[in-house]
Amino acid sequence: MILVLILAAAIWAIGSWLGTPLQARAIMLALLYVAVLFVQFALPNAHPLRDSLGGGPGEWLVLGGLVALVLAYRAGLIRVRARARAVEAERDAVADGATGPGDAFSAVELDRYARHIVLREIGGPGQRKLKDARVLVVGAGGLGSPVLLYLAAAGVGRIGVIDDDTVSLSNLQRQIVHDDASGGLPKVFSAERRLRGLNPHVEIRSYNRRLTAEIAADLLGEYDLVIDGSDSFATRRLVNDAAVETGTPLVAGAITQWEGQVTIYDPAAGAPCLACLFPDDPAPGLAPSCAEAGVVGALPGIVGSIMALEAIKEITGAGTTLRGTMLLWDGLDADARRIAVSRRPDCPVCGGI
Repeated sequence: MILVLILAAAIWAIGSWLGTPLQARAIMLALLYVAVLFVQFALPNAHPLRDSLGGGPGEWLVLGGLVALVLAYRAGLIRVRARARAVEAERDAVADGATGPGDAFSAVELDRYARHIVLREIGGPGQRKLKDARVLVVGAGGLGSPVLLYLAAAGVGRIGVIDDDTVSLSNLQRQIVHDDASGGLPKVFSAERRLRGLNPHVEIRSYNRRLTAEIAADLLGEYDLVIDGSDSFATRRLVNDAAVETGTPLVAGAITQWEGQVTIYDPAAGAPCLACLFPDDPAPGLAPSCAEAGVVGALPGIVGSIMALEAIKEITGAGTTLRGTMLLWDGLDADARRIAVSRRPDCPVCGGI
């Protein structure tokens, strides 16, 4: 065994003297190690060559394991140090008072978004995408509440919210972006006040009006992503039509009583639009609103949080989104199912894309 170690040291020293690349020297040592193991396993016991190399493979396997652990530790340490240097470099590059889209992160923002930045799937580049993103949320009610809160907390640079309703006492059972003191206020202004208190580093644009066909396309054209949390099928169809017209990805959710669903409509990327799946309006009574059918308070929190998560993934490129898939959630039985959805070539809304 001593002879092999001396030979390994000689290979390393001669290679260093000749200027042989580090990787080439490591490969030579690895080949020497494999050759020694081959001798140990191939030759019979008591063979002179086998005895001169230690008499058995046990010591060499232990040595190889120790070397592998040291190399793995070293590689992990290098990654951690590189990560730390990247974060430190980003801190050093912070501009004083920079808080707008396109600006460097302030020290406060780096601290605020630290748990995102350390995620491999998001990191600094992903957080930059969130800061530069423009997202429109349709509806500041049950689904819109968790969506707005989590998008603001995540650092989405510009968040638009459109709704023409006012806060009432019956909303507070599920619409957690509002509070008791907001009674009678327009929902968009109540939501804006809460979001600014949650994260002053994001821009909030409030549209206290009903979304109509006259303004839908122009409004959606100002945003990169739209999230539909409305509870009216007519509004959902209007949002879908405008999203198809502008080529804007649409994260859509719907809830009733104990059940909810989420998907991403995006015909420009091969996914269906709303009209592909639901070409006709539901018959009266088949798609009642929450006010008509009731809804358990925590359900929009679950479904809305999934919608916010899909938006974050869509913006940052993390993971696999629900594009081309619909997630169905049954809160009463705690059951989740995914079903594949596809475009219809004859769809009157997106068939020509």
